[in-house]
Amino acid sequence: MRHLVFVAVGLVVSTGTALAQDVAAGESSFRKCAPCHSIGPDAANKVGPELNGLNGRKSGTVDGFNYSDANKASGITWSEAVFKEYIKDPRAKIPGTKMVFAGIKSEKEVGDLWSYVSQFDKDGNAKSSSALRAGPPAPHLPVDADQDRPGERGLG
Repeated sequence: MRHLVFVAVGLVVSTGTALAQDVAAGESSFRKCAPCHSIGPDAANKVGPELNGLNGRKSGTVDGFNYSDANKASGITWSEAVFKEYIKDPRAKIPGTKMVFAGIKSEKEVGDLWSYVSQFDKDGNAKSSSALRAGPPAPHLPVDADQDRPGERGLG
């Protein structure tokens, strides 16, 4: 039983580390986006709209950005799945978009980029780095009354 607990804790810790690495890799990948887009507390529209609060936002709705009719009429609400499809080939997902970008084909890079972009809320505040490293909650492990507990000997 004790070995199972150590394995579960190890999985939680390694998952949190992988997530933090994904965000860091996504930040590096965002350099491809930065000539046209900005994100974070001081983000402003450039050639493309600022990307704060992208997750859950309707396409074509950032104030002060002049979107293409195709983008405004796309009916897209940004989510992880939509973003991942879009960023691979923007013109295929929204024909008529003004976005001129060849796309990112690597699944890992697309996932890393989403991890980075989706951490920012609508005001450009990122989730705390400790929350990003925390990973998923630890699994619930049942306690068997007949098992030894630290400092005790089994009764049977």
